[in-house]
Amino acid sequence: METLRIEALTVHQQLATGNGVSGALLVLVGILVVAVLIAAFAWGRRLKAREPGPPGPEEQPRLPADGPVGYAVEDREPDELAPRGQRLTPHEVKGNGIESRRRR
Repeated sequence: METLRIEALTVHQQLATGNGVSGALLVLVGILVVAVLIAAFAWGRRLKAREPGPPGPEEQPRLPADGPVGYAVEDREPDELAPRGQRLTPHEVKGNGIESRRRR
């Protein structure tokens, strides 16, 4: 009977020790996760500090003195299609059905 009681105590002691170890393991994993997050945050701030700042007002693009370049006016007229018994598929319609002519 004494042997059983000693074994039972050791089993309980082992179980109690196992819970303590698993709790300590969880704490260590938590600390490791926090350390990784802090390191990632610091690395991101270092990368952000290396980037150039936003352009100043003097670095913004300006319009030429004579106005915008390449401005074009177009007249668009519908393309007449011959009547058919069935509808056209997209690849059969040229230029999306609209003809463009440049005005001069």
